[in-house]
Amino acid sequence: MKEFDFDKGNGLVPVIIQDDKTAKVLMLGYFNAEAYKKTVESGKVTFYSRSKQRLWTKGETSSNFLNVVQIMQDCDNDTLLVKVDPDGPVCHTGTDTCFSEVNRAQSFLHQLEEIITDRKNNPKEGSYTNHLFDKGINKIAQKVGEEAVELVIESKDENQDLFLGEAADLMYHYIVLLAQKGFTLNDVEQVLQKRHS
Repeated sequence: MKEFDFDKGNGLVPVIIQDDKTAKVLMLGYFNAEAYKKTVESGKVTFYSRSKQRLWTKGETSSNFLNVVQIMQDCDNDTLLVKVDPDGPVCHTGTDTCFSEVNRAQSFLHQLEEIITDRKNNPKEGSYTNHLFDKGINKIAQKVGEEAVELVIESKDENQDLFLGEAADLMYHYIVLLAQKGFTLNDVEQVLQKRHS
């Protein structure tokens, strides 16, 4: 990264904080030259507080640090984007972001997980998901096993639609099983990330 011009913004530059994994914008803060230097050296985001007129490392009281992954500057050399791995909620109110958003990747699997969790917490009459929850862990585990076997059988043939249909069935029942056990897709992702590192 080329030398950053702090004088352009009267000594301060806006800093956009983005989660490196989910791409969610977490917050906005400001760097002066000293805050930037401390952030680079420590690997934890340190801002310049305009209200307190001092440096403050995000997480210094909450331990919810923002661990730096990458720092980028914009084309006009007057704004920084800092991609981070947050240790916890970012906002002082306790929310994931300062914009009251949930910080997770927005994929349909996570939306489906939210629907399944909602069915568990707020049963709906006639819901197949609630039928599974009512039957309990043994029935749910049995369905996961059945769907896994059916997927294996379809994998040996060349019918793409049947194979993908069985893959979808397995994924759905797998998420139901996770919810029944009190876990989420994020929990599984963390295990996979630890194995990868």
